[in-house]
Amino acid sequence: MSNLPKISVVIPTLNAANVVRDCLYSISIQDYPKDKIEILIIDGGSNDRTLEIARGFGARILMNELKTAEAGKSVGVKNATGDMIALIDSDNILPDKKWLKEMVSPLLEEPEAVGSEPWKYTWRKEDGFITRYCALIGMNDPLIHFLGNYDRYNLLTGKWTEVERREEDRGAYLLVEFNPGKIPTIGANGTVFRAKFLKNSLIGDYLFDIDILSRCAEVSGSVQFIKVKNGIVHTYCEKSVSKFAKKQRRRVRDYLFHKALGNRVYNWEAAGLSFGNSIRLFKFILYTVTFVPLVLQAVYGYSKKKDVAWFFHPLACLITLWEYGRGVIESRFKKGELDRNKWSQ
Repeated sequence: MSNLPKISVVIPTLNAANVVRDCLYSISIQDYPKDKIEILIIDGGSNDRTLEIARGFGARILMNELKTAEAGKSVGVKNATGDMIALIDSDNILPDKKWLKEMVSPLLEEPEAVGSEPWKYTWRKEDGFITRYCALIGMNDPLIHFLGNYDRYNLLTGKWTEVERREEDRGAYLLVEFNPGKIPTIGANGTVFRAKFLKNSLIGDYLFDIDILSRCAEVSGSVQFIKVKNGIVHTYCEKSVSKFAKKQRRRVRDYLFHKALGNRVYNWEAAGLSFGNSIRLFKFILYTVTFVPLVLQAVYGYSKKKDVAWFFHPLACLITLWEYGRGVIESRFKKGELDRNKWSQ
């Protein structure tokens, strides 16, 4: 297709040598004009082979002094030269050669839509049990299962989200419209945005995914988005329970810090999902403390897709409750993001 737009692939990295080669290889073999793909690696100070690997794939390398992925995405978006920007994490793998075309084509057909995203995570038998669990449940944070604003297909519910929206099935994709305050956790792990929209949406030095669509919906009254009926591989923690716990710790520490600074836009309270007033949150706590309901959920999941990875679910919820509770308490005494000095993928 001669009318395919130039696409900038933005990948924030920090000691990602264990995963970034597979990510970059999957981009390099795309059935998409090579002169219309720009790869930007935004690095937070890696001391492993991340940058050596990136140079081997012809990536343009930029530095990220603030180290976090959200800051790296902001640097990448500001420097991108494509008509479209794909936000790809270093632990993502594009599952087949037609992925980029599948993501871009609906945006050419739907001029009002600001971006596109896969509607599921790709499950692969060879992946580690945590990666498989996250693919089965459609998220990396089991709390979001209870809150309902996940953005990938969840085998437990048979839905890609529980957020209220208007949705039209266009065959290969869904055209979705969201109202203010009702936004799923869209914006990472293979999300493609129109470059003009994303650049105009940036405020400050960070790009927080759910806040991008939230701000647009607040200003315009609604926002159109595309969910493509394909997937993306997210090799999330693979088999490392300690890494899963650390990432949950990072999630809550960073969120509470930036919320206190006023950097976060999405109004969780208006969405009925705040820590203080959510019945769904209470259900998460109750199920986790009593444990048995989580085991039953895992058994139900196993009945739908026979994979022992389901039985990580109770432990994942327990870790999440512990780390989030700990994070809320620590945020009263410790100010700042989680230290990235020893971070690695």
